[in-house]
Amino acid sequence: MLEVRGLWKQYRKYAAVQDLTFSIQPGEILGLLGPNGAGKTTALRCIAGILRPTAGQVLINGFDAVNEQAKAKAGLAFVPEVPSLYELLTVEEHLKFVAMCFDTMNVFEEQKELLLKRYHLAEKRNELVATLSKGMRQKLSVACALVHRANVMLFDEPLIGIDPEGAKELKNEILRARNDGASVLISTHLLDTAEKLCDRVMILRKGQKIIEGTVEELRNLDGMEGKSLEDIFLILTSEERDATTDLSHA
Repeated sequence: MLEVRGLWKQYRKYAAVQDLTFSIQPGEILGLLGPNGAGKTTALRCIAGILRPTAGQVLINGFDAVNEQAKAKAGLAFVPEVPSLYELLTVEEHLKFVAMCFDTMNVFEEQKELLLKRYHLAEKRNELVATLSKGMRQKLSVACALVHRANVMLFDEPLIGIDPEGAKELKNEILRARNDGASVLISTHLLDTAEKLCDRVMILRKGQKIIEGTVEELRNLDGMEGKSLEDIFLILTSEERDATTDLSHA
């Protein structure tokens, strides 16, 4: 499972993330929502270990992401918005390299063939990453995240640049991971997708969590009855509204 406790990320006088606390249980998908600049990607990068938090703690399967980094990352998969891939490796070599990094070569052959087929990369297996289109790079990035069978999964705008068929398969993959007991955190601007895919949502504004709960719990707020997640999001993130509400235990 994933636990985030009092997470801060400060850049001199600017706090990109402020006192963020939440948890994701095994078999649960949490949607991370917020306007541009709300701190979503910064939070994800702190959780993934790419950025060092200014304060607070991230626990992945009970391991501290800063002080027990290797153990924490062993169960973690992160799919960034913009894939960062090794362009002089072939598609198959890239998958193998990731499996070797996580010491999961014992399941590599089975996982490799499954993922190559699932993301329509089989015909590209011997092609250099440098030759792939943007959409194919995104699919390879997702496949690399899944090759070591992580049980804590982070996705930053995972559907950007993927064709409709690939997007549908990725959503199915996320649901499969959830059903297999993974803890999944998804940052997205696609609110209709978040409403259908996520068990709970958390909305950030200016680095702070302003609300957390199921969509139904959000609809129980004053004035929100019958509204879509998009309408609720726009109301709660408006500059005129200052209230902060935590519905995670409602």
